[in-house]
Amino acid sequence: MTTYVYGIARAGSTELPDDLTGIGDPPRPVRVVSRDGLAAVVSDCPENLRPKRRDLLAHQQVLAAAGRRTAVLPMRFGSVSDSDEKVAEVLSEHSGRYEEQLDRLAGRVEYNIKVVHREDAALHLVLAGNAELRVLAEANRAAGGGSYEQRLRFGEMVANSMREREVLDAGLVREALEPLAEEHRDGPESAGWFLNVSFLVEESAARRLLEEAGRLAERHPQLDIKVNGPLPPYSFAT
Repeated sequence: MTTYVYGIARAGSTELPDDLTGIGDPPRPVRVVSRDGLAAVVSDCPENLRPKRRDLLAHQQVLAAAGRRTAVLPMRFGSVSDSDEKVAEVLSEHSGRYEEQLDRLAGRVEYNIKVVHREDAALHLVLAGNAELRVLAEANRAAGGGSYEQRLRFGEMVANSMREREVLDAGLVREALEPLAEEHRDGPESAGWFLNVSFLVEESAARRLLEEAGRLAERHPQLDIKVNGPLPPYSFAT
């Protein structure tokens, strides 16, 4: 059976509960593989592993338990090695790099922030700031909705103005939050949001980031700011 790897820490610093289990059905017991001052938190890996919700949550729960008292380099879901011995060989081969990253991430957590528009509030801002759009909207209303071509033109203008507003508001959020973090990394783009960025902060400084995100949402009602964290620093471990 292959070995599933959850994360890497310093040997002797990981105090795992004796009954801690991870992925699989039934869940596999978690153990530690050590070499050259480092420890990998691992378990057996079931065949045909898939990113099911149960296993994704188990992966996070193991990392949370392992990182309760020490820094842990979190592995992405699905990190699998041939055997415990192969894991130990990799720890030895890359020990310097792992030690450097553990030093950099000690006492740090990740917060992921995604931002979407509250459509009515954002549209109100767009119309308030664009006289041409207001004139067209009024003309269409006076004409009983306007012709197909008029409605199409108006819709295209609104869509373009909303995209411009997304760029403006993304910059607004970045300007407020980036100075409060040690590092930030952009996440994958999606039609579901116009900003997806992760921030690396000291645990003791996280409150400032959260408070500023709350103030942004209060001052700018067009913003729907979704905060996920604290998380293991997935985006900042290589």
